Amino acid sequence: MIRDTMTINEILESYPETLDYFLAQGFKGFDDEQMKKQLGNIKLKTALSAKKINVITFLNELETIIEASDVSKVEEGSIRISGLLPCPVKGPLLEALEEYEEEMKIKLNYDLKAASMGLEWLKEEVIDADNLDKLSDVFISAGFDLFFEDALMGKFKDRKLFKDLVSYDRYNSDFENEEISLRDPRGDYSMLAVVPAVFLVNKNELGDRSMPKTWEDILSPEFEKSVSLPISDFDLFNAMLIHIYAKYGENAIRKLGKSLIQSMHPSQMVKSNKLKIDIPTITIMPYFFTKMTGQGGPMVAQWPEDGAIISPIFMLTKREKESELKEIVDFFAGDIVAKVLSHQGLFPSTNPNIDNKVDKNNKYMWVGWDYIYDNDIGKLIKKCEKLFNEGRNS
Repeated sequence: MIRDTMTINEILESYPETLDYFLAQGFKGFDDEQMKKQLGNIKLKTALSAKKINVITFLNELETIIEASDVSKVEEGSIRISGLLPCPVKGPLLEALEEYEEEMKIKLNYDLKAASMGLEWLKEEVIDADNLDKLSDVFISAGFDLFFEDALMGKFKDRKLFKDLVSYDRYNSDFENEEISLRDPRGDYSMLAVVPAVFLVNKNELGDRSMPKTWEDILSPEFEKSVSLPISDFDLFNAMLIHIYAKYGENAIRKLGKSLIQSMHPSQMVKSNKLKIDIPTITIMPYFFTKMTGQGGPMVAQWPEDGAIISPIFMLTKREKESELKEIVDFFAGDIVAKVLSHQGLFPSTNPNIDNKVDKNNKYMWVGWDYIYDNDIGKLIKKCEKLFNEGRNS
């Protein structure tokens, strides 16, 4: 078990699989031996304090990564799959994948890490690849900042090297109707499910303020320094930035920065009224974590009336290997995986055979494919981060 009194070197030597997470959290240079000698003897709690990173959250993420360190499996000559799996359903998805291999009597080469590991390791594969043969055959990940960056996956996508191989004709009616369409009209991306962002409101902290029901409410002056945001959950936070910027503009991102009271992991957010911290009035979190709050307490879940902002769970598959990939694509897009995502993870699925068990009156906020294709999403995320920090520091 990792303790905050351990030095960074002690952790990295015992658990080398945590290096990518350290790098993703701003501990730059620790992949260099000289840097490790110079700074690696600092105790973890000291380093986290200097970076103003919550110790409990960081330790929880390290433990998750260590538990997930056995998810990589390499078999020469097999289909290659890379990506991130949502933490709440990582175990069940891997079990289902192993059962699929056994049933189909095939061997897959997969590197599927917990989402908390971040995307840096995956970006390296894409950056280093100068031709299609060096890329995995299947990529799975949530959010926007790998698949839509022009300098990363965009350079391959523009060459039409990927194709949506999902076989069903229509997406789930939750996501293909008069108000929303998640299916990629250009046929490059497959979308498996979504991570909805909703509000958790502490009624004890609300005072005489009205219950926030829309994203615009969150941005109002009365909720400045009152909101906990999932900044460490890069996929969901970036999705929030993109959608709020697209709908409300630059100043709205600054207002979002002004609203921040602190950043917490969702598992902390649901217990925030019991922790010795500045208690947020509102926390923004994945829908999954609102089910951990229990009944009768001050914490009340609110699905935004203008729609839960969604972070899509995407799959990219190689066009030239369509026949080879058909069965594995059918597995990932099929009923078994969809039920794990939707019913265990509360990540509503695009599979039309699945009842997502979400109130049909609940809306989703989706930026739209036209907006995605008309903008450099990678640059837009960086711009939004700058605007957010301007508001946060004002």
